[in-house]
Amino acid sequence: MAYLHRELAKKGVTLALLWEEYAAEHPQDHYSYPQLARRYRAWRDGLEVSMRQVHKAGERMYSDFAGEKLRIVDAKTGEISYASLFVACMGFSSYTYAEAFPSEQLPCWIAGHVNAISFFGAAPHIITPDNPKAIVTRACRYEPELNRTFSEMAAHYGCVVIPARVRKPKDKAKVENAVLQAERWILAPLRNRTFFSLDEANQAIRERLAWLNNRRMRGMEASRSELFAGVDRPAMLPLPTRPYEYATFKRARVNIDYHVEVEGHYYSVPYRLVGEEVEVRMTR
Repeated sequence: MAYLHRELAKKGVTLALLWEEYAAEHPQDHYSYPQLARRYRAWRDGLEVSMRQVHKAGERMYSDFAGEKLRIVDAKTGEISYASLFVACMGFSSYTYAEAFPSEQLPCWIAGHVNAISFFGAAPHIITPDNPKAIVTRACRYEPELNRTFSEMAAHYGCVVIPARVRKPKDKAKVENAVLQAERWILAPLRNRTFFSLDEANQAIRERLAWLNNRRMRGMEASRSELFAGVDRPAMLPLPTRPYEYATFKRARVNIDYHVEVEGHYYSVPYRLVGEEVEVRMTR
């Protein structure tokens, strides 16, 4: 049944096609199509909720921040701060990426996605984040308005952004389960350790993450890493030559000397834009 589940994630594959192949391979002793369909549905219903949904190979990456925080102690002052754990996972394989950040502001959302895509070695076709204000500037069931920087980041990798809908728990069941697994198998084992920097914490997180991805999943007869390499990864998009560079945007009016002022610096623009309002893209 795990084989059927893996094959159904591939584009164009149906249960009817898999039954035809199965019947041809076992002509004298095989289930009828209705019998096989019933057995597969019963097996699928025994999986975790997030695994029961049909996730196409390489199609979608889900992302969110965990609710649990990681304590960081300043080695010099003893001051305690709390880091947030960013979690991203692929839809079919549940292959997971996790990293601690100092906040849940836009730069951390962007860095989390850029680093996750780099970790996967390929880009998904769709990114489905939760519905945070840092990303979704105006919530809408059909066409939410997205932050310009996040939209540009996704376009850089050829991805479409479809945020999870408000009060639609099935939209984010996959990432909620990934967050739960990260809290259970990454944060909980590290609860009694003292970290003096984010780098130190992320080194420990990477070790636990490798363990989680290589752990065999109940009911799937394979690990997240194996499912990712065999199913998700071949169907994902190739990476661009360079990772996305964080940028912000602002409006500015062109002065009479055809220059615009941006954070105390002046930049020339075509003279025909004098008096016009233009959009400025700023990188670090």
